[in-house]
Amino acid sequence: MTEKIGVAVVGLGIGVQHAIAYLNTGCCELRYLWDLDSERINNVLSELRQGRPARSFQEILDDPSASIISIATFDDAHYDQALAALRARRHVFVEKPLCRSSEELRNIRTTWRSSGGSHLLSNLVLRAAPLYGWLKDAIAQGELGEIYAFDGEYLYGRLEKITMGWRSGVPDYSVLLGGGIHLVDLMLHLTGQRPLRASATGNTICTAGTAFKYNDYVTVCFEFASGLIGRITANFGCVHPHQHVVRVFGTKGTFLYDDQGARLYKSRDPEALPQKLELSPLPGSKGDLIAMFVDRIIHRQDNKDEAQHEFDVVAVCVAGDRSLALSKPVDIQYE
Repeated sequence: MTEKIGVAVVGLGIGVQHAIAYLNTGCCELRYLWDLDSERINNVLSELRQGRPARSFQEILDDPSASIISIATFDDAHYDQALAALRARRHVFVEKPLCRSSEELRNIRTTWRSSGGSHLLSNLVLRAAPLYGWLKDAIAQGELGEIYAFDGEYLYGRLEKITMGWRSGVPDYSVLLGGGIHLVDLMLHLTGQRPLRASATGNTICTAGTAFKYNDYVTVCFEFASGLIGRITANFGCVHPHQHVVRVFGTKGTFLYDDQGARLYKSRDPEALPQKLELSPLPGSKGDLIAMFVDRIIHRQDNKDEAQHEFDVVAVCVAGDRSLALSKPVDIQYE
């Protein structure tokens, strides 16, 4: 490879970590940086010493030398920007959620299929953590036996960010799509299965009397064809440090990760001690998936399975929100 891949980074909060990750591949160069705050653009340009400020998102779309468009804007902007980038036949790396409704998902999927080979990936970074790489292999090798239950809890613990930050102004903001999606991604990634049905409930107790008008606590029960039951909780108002919890129950073993660390139980004997797992439950940075994304573009690998997984994760979350709105179980719609 003699020519580096041109990259545009859109949104310079978490997007700064995107930019650094692209530079660290050694295969990319920054062509554009864009943010609503022009002072922030100038500060990042001074720090990274590469790229130039875009006057608008449209300027990036008009320049085909920006082969990758990396989107790190607010949740409600992802859909329009990702759709436009795919229509321009660019490779798209986007923060979660990819989109926020069934209609948006249908449009993204249709556009991606006609994009002529564009790669698409959402930044669901927990799957890049060493602990979950180990766990995926352990499940695949049968170390836990048959998996019959998966519990995932997203403990946001940052109440001020939803009551006073940008999330309070997003219409129909979803804590499931905004945070619980990380655990939905792990559930599908680790088990290799897709749920059939969702049943959700939630409340607004922690944010009562604030500017945030949507459920700050949501829990969803998912039914799988194998009999597996999944339970995902998005708990944005909790009095707790920002953390996630994962429990995987199998017929031969139980995996737990919580504030006591990660461990594996292989015996029902109450005197038996668990195996402690000294692996990180977090990726090294929020840009850890970018190296893989770039490598697959360089080697022109098929992106079909990865893109389908992204679509499935959003479909599962959208079904959870639909169940919550209708107050009844709903079937999950895949395509």
